Amino acid sequence: MIEALDLEGLADEASFGELTRFIAALCEAPICLISVVGDTMQRFVAKHGLHVSETSRESSFCAHAMLGSDLMVVPDAAVDPRFADNPLVRGDPFIRFYAGAPLLTDDGFPLGSLCVIDRVPRLGLTPLQEQGLRVMAGQVVGAMGHRKTTKRQQASEAVAKQALSETERKFRVLADAMPQMVWSTLPNGHHDYYNARWYEFTGVPEGSTDGEGWNGMFHPEDQDRAWERWRHALQTGEPYEIEYRLRNAEGNYRWTLGRALPMRDTDGNITRWFGTCTDIHEQKLLMDQREMISQELSHRIKNIFSVINGLIGLSTRTHPELKGLADELRSRIMSLAKAHDFVRPHSARSRPTSTQATLKGLLEQLLSAYQSEAKRVLITGDDVTIDDRSATPLALSFHELATNAAKYGAFSTLAGRVSVDVSEADDDVVVAWTEIGGPQIGSAPAAEGFGSRLIALSMSSQLGGKIAYDWRPEGLRAVARIPKTSMSRPQPQRT
Repeated sequence: MIEALDLEGLADEASFGELTRFIAALCEAPICLISVVGDTMQRFVAKHGLHVSETSRESSFCAHAMLGSDLMVVPDAAVDPRFADNPLVRGDPFIRFYAGAPLLTDDGFPLGSLCVIDRVPRLGLTPLQEQGLRVMAGQVVGAMGHRKTTKRQQASEAVAKQALSETERKFRVLADAMPQMVWSTLPNGHHDYYNARWYEFTGVPEGSTDGEGWNGMFHPEDQDRAWERWRHALQTGEPYEIEYRLRNAEGNYRWTLGRALPMRDTDGNITRWFGTCTDIHEQKLLMDQREMISQELSHRIKNIFSVINGLIGLSTRTHPELKGLADELRSRIMSLAKAHDFVRPHSARSRPTSTQATLKGLLEQLLSAYQSEAKRVLITGDDVTIDDRSATPLALSFHELATNAAKYGAFSTLAGRVSVDVSEADDDVVVAWTEIGGPQIGSAPAAEGFGSRLIALSMSSQLGGKIAYDWRPEGLRAVARIPKTSMSRPQPQRT
């Protein structure tokens, strides 16, 4: 930067010499300097009390002072870790006290500093001395600013423009080489750039989709949704992501994934949006086909449950003495069918009305047969996501609790009630089953039945949890603790 200033002309100005003498007297310091710091050296445009005209930047105090926004004061350089080993401290001029005001251009570029130096430590400057140093620093910068633009400044501007042009050229080459369509907008959302892939895919003339013309490329059913999502991103600064159908050069609409991120300056203001469009048509069709097949398989599995129940019914006609056992077996199979129907893939037409794939939704469906206008079943608390892995043991466990309540507990009387509360405790999901209003219970059953063993098997072996029973006089209270990791698999993060 030294070469970028007319130092010889500046040094010839007598006013700078007067200024350094005045500041030295004002601050009662033996040395005052106007320093301009370059890449390797610092030059003294004007000086008082010092015979040298330049020193290395490595030993420069002013190189530190110019980076601040206000005065830099060093009371005793000999004990300051930054300067204790500095040759200007250990040797001539034996700097101890330093106070410097940065010389900053109007656009904040640091040139150097106006400083005073003493050979003995000092506590600092008086408020008047500090103010004088600041004011005179402004005068120095003003005098420099009134000079004509130097050749070095002109060369720097040319280099900067060339670098900017080169960066833009590299970006365009990179964008045109990408398989995705790339676009860019101004902060207000005005589209002003598309790469070659965009024009190749859409077949439209270059520049025809600038501004707001891009929205006409979408399927009519997707245009309002795309506009709404884009306006939301512009208003909030949130990343933009949407799937829509984009018209290609043949006039066909293909599913496309649109994404955009904002570029921000150091103050957080959006300076530009950069976005991509990725053709996902084949993947979209493949997913639709997989969903259709999955729904068909699930429908057939549900039919198998019905066939099994029909076979059990036929068997009881031949062996009526097994009717009680057969009814229990059919009841359990139906609970499994409900669990499967709850978590299986659904279309918009077949999806259950209850909350999809949550524990409370499953409980509502399983216990709906015991519900009445009197609200005999109350389900409260947190709603926890479940999947096909946990739905079966959960359905079997709570089906057994409900069956036992119908035989011996709260559901066996008209006044009986059951409340189920779901909560989260650390890494577990806690489900509390509480019965009231049923027959008085004296104690726990003398022998463990098949249903209790089935619950224990489901809770411990399949879910990794445990269940505790409290046989209170007013009714059973069963509390199950199940690890959260057993309720549903982690969902993959979208990138």
